[in-house]
Amino acid sequence: MANIILLGPPGAGKGTQARRLVEERGLVQLSTGDMLRAAQTSGTEMGRKVAAVMAAGQLVTDEIVIGLIGEKLAEGGSGFIFDGFPRTLAQADALGDLLARAGQRLDAVIEMQVDDEALVDRISGRFTCGNCGEVYHDRTKPTAAPGVCDVCGSSDLRRRADDNAESLRQRLMEYYKKTSPLIGYYHHAGKLFSVDGLAEIDDVAKSVARVLDGAKGA
Repeated sequence: MANIILLGPPGAGKGTQARRLVEERGLVQLSTGDMLRAAQTSGTEMGRKVAAVMAAGQLVTDEIVIGLIGEKLAEGGSGFIFDGFPRTLAQADALGDLLARAGQRLDAVIEMQVDDEALVDRISGRFTCGNCGEVYHDRTKPTAAPGVCDVCGSSDLRRRADDNAESLRQRLMEYYKKTSPLIGYYHHAGKLFSVDGLAEIDDVAKSVARVLDGAKGA
C-alpha cells in the first residue's frame, strides 16, 4: 500500500503516470475535480454541501475537499494518488492530519521536473482522446490513423483551447507561485523525490516505480 502525491506543472505527464499506477499497482486516483463532480449527485450530506456551494457559484472550501478525501480514505484500498491536492501549505498540513487520523501515512511526493521551454513545445502539439483520455502529440506521438484514437478507435480527438505557448507560460507561472512552497515543505519532511518528467513515458514510469519501491521499504 502506498499513498503518494504527484507534483508537476501542467503537461508534465502526471495524468499519464497516474493512469499507469492505477492499472499496474491498483492505486486509487483521487482527483479533486472528479470527486466534486461525483459528490454533487451522491445524495450524501457532504454531497449536498458541495452541490449548494457550486450552485451558488462559490469556491469549494478546503474543509469540504478534505471531507471528501476523508470519505474516500474510509473506503479503504491499496493506496491513493492525490491529484490536484494539496496546492497550498495549509492544505498539506490538513492532508497530513487526515492521513494520521486514518492511521495512514504519506509515502512519497514525486516531483516531475521539466524544462519550461521543452514543456511548451510538448504541450503546443498535444491533443487527447475525449473517450478514453489517451494523450497524443502532433510531432512525437501522432495517431496511427489520422483522426482515430489508437487505443479505443474513437474519433473524438480534442485539443485544449489553452494548449498554446502564451497560455502555458501563464499557467506555469501560476503553478510555480502556488506550488513551489510545497517542494520545500516535503523536502524538509523527507518525502520529496524528483524524476525527469520529460523522459520517455516508460522511463518516467520506471523512475516512479523505483521511488515507490524504495519508499515502501523505508
